[in-house]
Amino acid sequence: MRDVHLDMVDAVLAGDGLERVAQLAADATGAPVVVVVPRLGVSVMAPDRPELAPVLASVERYVGARLHDHAVEVPDAILAEAPISAGDELLGAVILLGTGESDAAEPDGHACEFLHLAAVASLTEVAVAEAKEEVEHNLRGSLLEDLRTRSDLDAVEITRRAGRLGCDLSSGVVVLCAELTAERPRHVVATICGEYPGALAQHMDGRVYALLPAARYGQSPAEAVLESAHQLAGRLQRHGTVGMSSYYLDPAELLRAIAEAELVLEVVRRSGVAVGGDMGSGTYRLLLRVLASHPEEVSAFYEDTVAPLVAYDDQYATDLVGTLESYLAQNCNMNATAAAIYTHRHTVAYRLERVRELTGLNPMESEDRERLGLGLKAYRIMAPRLPR
Repeated sequence: MRDVHLDMVDAVLAGDGLERVAQLAADATGAPVVVVVPRLGVSVMAPDRPELAPVLASVERYVGARLHDHAVEVPDAILAEAPISAGDELLGAVILLGTGESDAAEPDGHACEFLHLAAVASLTEVAVAEAKEEVEHNLRGSLLEDLRTRSDLDAVEITRRAGRLGCDLSSGVVVLCAELTAERPRHVVATICGEYPGALAQHMDGRVYALLPAARYGQSPAEAVLESAHQLAGRLQRHGTVGMSSYYLDPAELLRAIAEAELVLEVVRRSGVAVGGDMGSGTYRLLLRVLASHPEEVSAFYEDTVAPLVAYDDQYATDLVGTLESYLAQNCNMNATAAAIYTHRHTVAYRLERVRELTGLNPMESEDRERLGLGLKAYRIMAPRLPR
């Protein structure tokens, strides 16, 4: 019995898994043995008996019900079982099955001892898996925290550390940042890693951060990773507010990428603009990248364009900003603008003249219109209060 115990522990420490533990228990008892540990996603039977697949399914349901403290009837095929537990917490079970043959009998004491040894070995496997998960959790957190706060990391070091965690940054990356409305950070992290192989995700400071590498794509990795990131961000929006960076090829720029994702999240959270809508356009992305590294540039551009309109609207309760935005959205058509904002075209003309007087930029001239349009976008990402 001691030799069997040592063999089981060796199997766990050598990485052979609970399949080997179940096989050793089956060899020792002379009957099929099932090991079920839902926390590890493990449900194995040894020896492999395809004809017993329905029995295995019933055993899985039985163990699952017991883990949730549900009253459940013991399947007829179970001859004996040993719980896999840590303190008062039930984690799974090692189960001895009847073969269905006429000589099947109640298991002797030795068989129950072997089941107990297999349960102890299974608990060791759980401990090893959780220790590994904790180490990886700490490594992910350490890397992402460094990326958020340190500007002295070079691309080689970042790529090496991410690679150790299964995240290949050699072809560039997009960053997601999500602020959750429900306390389900583990679920969100699992969703990201499950839907995007190679992603590195972590919950930190009330937010979930994720690096989505482009290495999984062959040609046009930038376009492909951005499309996948948009789709993933859309699915995550049911869990909270999501911000997304643009594509960054150089890992050394991840500090800026994370800052950009955080900025987008703030804009989306305050304004309600969808991350996959206007906020995903090239112009917005350019402004956000500039804002992440040189906020004074965007601020100065805003001040030089639409800031007087915002101040005027605030002081006199007018709607010059909204009228200008609608005018540009309607391809500078006076009648269409008037219909969109439910006013007369002469009122639109009067307001546009006030825009010219206050800003020195004429909405009727193409070059000035471009500057005003960029100014509105700068205003939206800095202080998103535009009427919808």
